[in-house]
Amino acid sequence: MADRTTDNSAPLEQFETLPRRILVVYLPLAVFVFVLLFPFYWMAITAVKPDNQLTDYDNFSPFWVIGPTLEHMKFLLFETSYPAWMWNTVIVSVASTVIALFASVLAAYAIERLRFRGARITGLLIFLAYLVPPSILFIPLAYIVFQVGIFDSRLALILTYPTFLIPFCTWLLMGYFRSIPYELEESALVDGASRWQILTKVVLPLAVPGLISAGIFAFTLSWNEFIYALTFISSSENKTVPVGVLTELVRGDIYEWGALMSGALLGSLPVVILYSFFVDYYVSSMTGAVKE
Repeated sequence: MADRTTDNSAPLEQFETLPRRILVVYLPLAVFVFVLLFPFYWMAITAVKPDNQLTDYDNFSPFWVIGPTLEHMKFLLFETSYPAWMWNTVIVSVASTVIALFASVLAAYAIERLRFRGARITGLLIFLAYLVPPSILFIPLAYIVFQVGIFDSRLALILTYPTFLIPFCTWLLMGYFRSIPYELEESALVDGASRWQILTKVVLPLAVPGLISAGIFAFTLSWNEFIYALTFISSSENKTVPVGVLTELVRGDIYEWGALMSGALLGSLPVVILYSFFVDYYVSSMTGAVKE
């Protein structure tokens, strides 16, 4: 028996050798990290490069910067409407996320817990609505925005963004609500609680990781959205960061690369900070949503 145990453990010991770990684990991770982080590195060094180093690759390395400068960020913050773009992006992203979460919670709870005919089909149709490309939806939405009279306002984005946020958030919360034991709700019903009380006092406190995950997704998608913001906003002061940086810092064939990269770098920081604080909740909620 001892010899057999030794023979069975030999392949495991061989897998744990350093060369094999380097080949199977460390090397793929290094490639993944490089591919993932290199664009951010390039964006960061371009944001602080002097103008004479941006295209002069004969005398300067494209992968490093000599004598970094903050002139591009100074130009972006004090000579453009970037602070207003950032403020517009924050307002639109937060408002549309709140609306999407509120509607998604009600829809997901109704589909998963209120047993009615066609609930599963309804859930499937809601998720399929997420697969419709925004490039198809923005044409009828543009007609509605013009007819309602909210064109060129933040309200146009706040009301149209939930059209693509609600379907995915609903699907995500459906999976998380499904993981909550139904016996908890049955006990609350026996004690005389209403459906609204069950939702607010039993289900939602247990679904906080799922809510955070759906909120992160909705906020990120709203923050980076481009097509609707480009179509429904025309004045410079009402633009969001993705549209403002592209349309105001590209003048014909002149690209303000330093300011462009500075705008992209500053615009990505809120999302990075958001993910860094709630990454544990995000992972746990995604696990709960897909484990079924």
